[in-house]
Amino acid sequence: MQSLDVISVNLWQIIISLANLLILFLTVKKFLFKPVTNILNQREKEIEDRYEKAQEAVGEADESKKKWEDKLRGANDEAEAILSSATENAKYRGDKIIEEARERAESIVRQAENEAELEYRKANDKIKQDIVDVSGSLAEKMLGREINTDDHRALIDSFIEKIGDDNDGDK
Repeated sequence: MQSLDVISVNLWQIIISLANLLILFLTVKKFLFKPVTNILNQREKEIEDRYEKAQEAVGEADESKKKWEDKLRGANDEAEAILSSATENAKYRGDKIIEEARERAESIVRQAENEAELEYRKANDKIKQDIVDVSGSLAEKMLGREINTDDHRALIDSFIEKIGDDNDGDK
């Protein structure tokens, strides 16, 4: 008769493996997710700063337009024909300045949003790749053999999607 020791379950080995997995997860979370979150927060602050500057430029353009209109209202009746022409010219300039400021502000905001999205995607892809590498090595060591590429990819993708879903729920 064969001994049943071959198929026995070692509870201590399972507990130690789970503890190692927990330590690995906490380490990855501390050293990968927090820095990426900090980078994203930094980019968001830069975008907000650019948006505020754009708003200031629009405000300055509005103030400039109001100043021109105030000066024109106080003009004499004798120069009404000249002032009429100057009013039209000032209004055109003011509208042009406002339009340019708005276009510039929109351009800055679009560019900042695109950069933030690109940085977010790069960081997300980097995290996924690092998780794939670390978890593949860990799984290979834990199982004592090499996993084929398709099985490895499927395990990692499901793990990453689960982590992504958990993080999306936190927002």
